[in-house]
Amino acid sequence: MTSIDRILTVALLAAGLASPSAGQDSQAATRAAVIEQEQQAKEAALRPYAPSPSERFVEKAQDLLVDGGLHWHPYLDPAATGAGLTIGVGYMQHVSAYNLIDVRGNYSLNGSKRAEAEFTAPRLFKRRAKLSVLGGWREAAEVGFYGLGNDSSEDDETAFSFEQPYARAVLTVTPTRQFLELGGSVEWAQWKVGRGKGDERSIATRYTPATLAGIGATVDYLHSQASVALDYRPSPGYSRRGGYLGVTAHDFVDRDGEFGFREVDYEVTQHLPILREAWVISLHGLATTTHSKSGERIPFFMLPALGGGSNLRGYGALRFRDRNRLLLQAEWRIMANRYMDTAVFYDAGKVAARAAQLDFDGMRSDYGVGFRFHGPFFTPLRVDLAKSREGLSLVLATAAVF
Repeated sequence: MTSIDRILTVALLAAGLASPSAGQDSQAATRAAVIEQEQQAKEAALRPYAPSPSERFVEKAQDLLVDGGLHWHPYLDPAATGAGLTIGVGYMQHVSAYNLIDVRGNYSLNGSKRAEAEFTAPRLFKRRAKLSVLGGWREAAEVGFYGLGNDSSEDDETAFSFEQPYARAVLTVTPTRQFLELGGSVEWAQWKVGRGKGDERSIATRYTPATLAGIGATVDYLHSQASVALDYRPSPGYSRRGGYLGVTAHDFVDRDGEFGFREVDYEVTQHLPILREAWVISLHGLATTTHSKSGERIPFFMLPALGGGSNLRGYGALRFRDRNRLLLQAEWRIMANRYMDTAVFYDAGKVAARAAQLDFDGMRSDYGVGFRFHGPFFTPLRVDLAKSREGLSLVLATAAVF
């Protein structure tokens, strides 16, 4: 091969090697042009996110109720659990940058009434403490009582009434701003227990002061309590992660030395997020034990109870009462949108005369589905439909169940 042949061969090889590269560069440029055109088309089609009507409602409610944009507000906390449909209103007024006074009252379908005023200072001691001072009066026209124990019958329902003035001061401190929460309160309350509406259902037709402590009594209580807790939820009003672990001790002193007792509450909550919080498994447990003081008795209306919209949702309000109680709850919460969750839940609980009887045998249970309309930190509306062995119950509430 001559030198000219060699030169021609090298040139041909070089041209052959360069040809694929040039083709690849051309293809890459074409792809880049297509991608750029698609991005331009997407940018042209972009629109701001438009909240749904339910999202706009919850967002507006949060601005008004949580961020202080509203002086007048609804007040639906009834005088007693199970009072039925309650209509009420309150008026909030700031007395400084953060401190406020709230005056409120309501009326329930069964004739129960409630009126109170509260002063709140939420940012004491460099935002490490919150103080609440409250005074009020309530009258419950008809409160259900089915007897003591976990096996009481729905057919044994009776009713009583009560009237109560009260005054309370509560101080909550977060000394480290990291989970730890300490609380203390003192309260004076006077219970005036009556027969209840309707002679045929009155508690006095079935029980006497000798057979059931507290019937017809007037009791002046000085109630003090202290609590310690680890609270690592974003907010008690609505959370999709974190948890709560707390113990609260109560001391009830009867001025006449007849109905004094002590009570301890043990509570745990844990939210387990799944799929970036699109699903949440929420678990809750509560145990309460009571101890009567020497020579004194616990009146029936102060006994721990289960039943109603916040615990055993498939049963009537305050359906079961006794000296001790155990409650276990589980929910599978599914995010429907930013401001609404759906939930499937299961509740189980029991009451017992002795703390040693708080086991898993003979627990009452229910199950159901629910909807939670919420903001980032609160739940203005909760709807639950629960099924138990005693029927179906519809729950409408203005707070998270736990």
